[in-house]
Amino acid sequence: MTNCIIASTSTIHGSKPLEYLSKALIELYSGIDEILFIPYARPGGITHDEYTANVSVAFEKINKKVLGLHTFSNPTEALKNAQGIFTGGGNTFLLVDQLYRNKVIEPLKDAIHAGTPYLGTSAGSNICGLTMQTTNDMPIIYPPSFKTLGIVPFNINPHYLDPDPNSTHKGETRETRIKEFHNLNPQPVLGLREGSWLHVKNEEILLKGKLTARVFEQNKSPYEVEPQVSLSKLN
Repeated sequence: MTNCIIASTSTIHGSKPLEYLSKALIELYSGIDEILFIPYARPGGITHDEYTANVSVAFEKINKKVLGLHTFSNPTEALKNAQGIFTGGGNTFLLVDQLYRNKVIEPLKDAIHAGTPYLGTSAGSNICGLTMQTTNDMPIIYPPSFKTLGIVPFNINPHYLDPDPNSTHKGETRETRIKEFHNLNPQPVLGLREGSWLHVKNEEILLKGKLTARVFEQNKSPYEVEPQVSLSKLN
């Protein structure tokens, strides 16, 4: 009974936060007045209050009020009673650490499976996979587990970047890093490019946006999937 948007990023070049997703969000949060925001990822180290205030500005444009999960004395009940939920980007290690330490990772998963509309961007998308092990973030803190929500039956690499043949950078590409992951882990990984998102409705997982996504499976060559293609059988 899931109803989710799992987006690579909140902001694409030349647009304001969540602007490129506005039509999809109006549909996702139809009939809803309040969004419960999970600010744990804290991009750039900003406070929970600052992050919630920034998100509130973006949601004002579609007439939604935003409430920060950190303001509730009982976050489990807040998730259970939420009309809609949004988890923003930042550092995935910090986000997952706080979800576990505040004992809300299972209540969040339960709320999503119960049909509460959910939006995740960047780190908030990363946690929708089986584990957070394909994040691009630095391990600034050690969470109790790398296991995440498993809303989709694969891992996600948000902000996926293709190798640049003209670059002088000699570090590993995203594709190389994912290949390293597959030396030790079996689950597929979806490279989600900027401006792309997944729409998860019950058992259906559709790629949305104008760009293809790159699929990595263990012991197989990577391949591209087109927008509107179902990823429901990728596992």
